[in-house]
Amino acid sequence: MITPVLLIVIGYFFGSLSSAIIYARFTHQVDPRKVGSGNPGVTNILRTQGKKAAAMVLIGDVLKGVLPVVAGHFLGLSLFWLGLVALAAIVGHLFPIFFAFKGGKGVATTLGVVFALSPSLGLCCIVTWAVMAALFRYSSLASLVMAISLPFYVYSLKELALLPSMLLVAALIIIRHRSNIHKLLLGKETKIGQ
Repeated sequence: MITPVLLIVIGYFFGSLSSAIIYARFTHQVDPRKVGSGNPGVTNILRTQGKKAAAMVLIGDVLKGVLPVVAGHFLGLSLFWLGLVALAAIVGHLFPIFFAFKGGKGVATTLGVVFALSPSLGLCCIVTWAVMAALFRYSSLASLVMAISLPFYVYSLKELALLPSMLLVAALIIIRHRSNIHKLLLGKETKIGQ
């Protein structure tokens, strides 16, 4: 029988599968850690390898968050435990055991897990990211605003069992965007499409 703790471990291992690096290897592209920002995530793939590659990586990053949470729903885990499974998948993306613990910034995987946890919560986060990206053209700013908003959406939607895990998710995303925050403050951050 799969216990909640075992599913958390499985969630971490799923998260550790870097879609960007795996895609680059299978398509004989340059390792995303060696080009652009060096970040193995969707935005860097978009800038260095184009829209098709970015779409494939986005799907992979979202699915590796969705699948463990959906498995948890299927097994009847409580919302609190589902939140921890989701957190584990995001931690896996940020610090992947298969890639020397050097991962992406967790935004696409976060969108996947929050949508799997609660479609309403996922929709709030996706709309927030999309609106901020459309208005300001900064992926990092959109991600930061989405992360900051996440705990407030959890509270507003009365999904309080998710609050501890989603506060940690928000904090991790903000921490992983430290360099982007610095660039935003200096006016040196790259806009979407540049």
